[in-house]
Amino acid sequence: MDVIDTAKELAPFDDGCPSIEVRLVGVRRNVRTAQGLRVPVQLVSGLAAPDCVLVPALGTKMPLPLVEALSRRDVIEAGACLKKWSDLGVSVGTACTGTFVLAETGLLNGQRATTSWWLSSFFRQRYPQVMLDETRMLVHSSRFTTAGAALAHLDLGLSVVRDHSPALAALCARYLLIEPRTSQAIFVIPDHVAHTDPIVERFEHWARARLAQGFAMSDAVHSIGASARTIGRRIQSVLGKSPLAYFQDLRVEQAVHMLQTSNESVERIASLVGYTDGTTLRTLLRRKLGKGIRELRKCDH
Repeated sequence: MDVIDTAKELAPFDDGCPSIEVRLVGVRRNVRTAQGLRVPVQLVSGLAAPDCVLVPALGTKMPLPLVEALSRRDVIEAGACLKKWSDLGVSVGTACTGTFVLAETGLLNGQRATTSWWLSSFFRQRYPQVMLDETRMLVHSSRFTTAGAALAHLDLGLSVVRDHSPALAALCARYLLIEPRTSQAIFVIPDHVAHTDPIVERFEHWARARLAQGFAMSDAVHSIGASARTIGRRIQSVLGKSPLAYFQDLRVEQAVHMLQTSNESVERIASLVGYTDGTTLRTLLRRKLGKGIRELRKCDH
């Protein structure tokens, strides 16, 4: 609402921008935020279909309370309303745990989407028909827009404004000090990704203990007690990547941690996480983290 209200105030600076009318609606008259603040809303019943509807995140961050929230009657009714509006051609956008509300309806099946990075594996297991890319901050697919964790709702708001006027969206971003950001990758902590698969957990423990030695699937099979096919299938299902790709992610995470917390050279850190030279590590960091690498420290010094 801050983003959209700012756009409405700045609209006079953009002669070509159509007017923006916003309503706060709900399936109940009494709506409260996770912090207990009351939100005045109009009931959705009887309202004409909007051009676009934005779904707020649920007031929970972890899988178990999220499952409980998704089973609430009001959340189920909200999902039914989204399906009705979507059938009428309404665009739908949501961020963070609100992506689960949208995915529950089945509307995202066969669509590309993103979500809060730490819930990506839980999302992937619960909605296998959705093409998830948790590294993205914002994903547009058909009439649906999904955004990543927490403050990604700012990016979602800007995307709505951008559909009306790219110039106005750029002006809002400058007023609100919102920098361009396309990826959640720099924020991801691999071992904070919520999952309950025991084989994936055993693989992670095995991998962290031998980052310096390098990846060998035969060793993983021997240590974990599962076949290479089973390990690969479970990691792909839970994390959406191969065992080797996950091993490389853990290497990069450890390297970033050491860059932030130690005075070791890049070459020394590279050897500690299993790379032969610092050049390889620098390349991987730039590829995975993009501009975010500047926030760590200059790797060339």
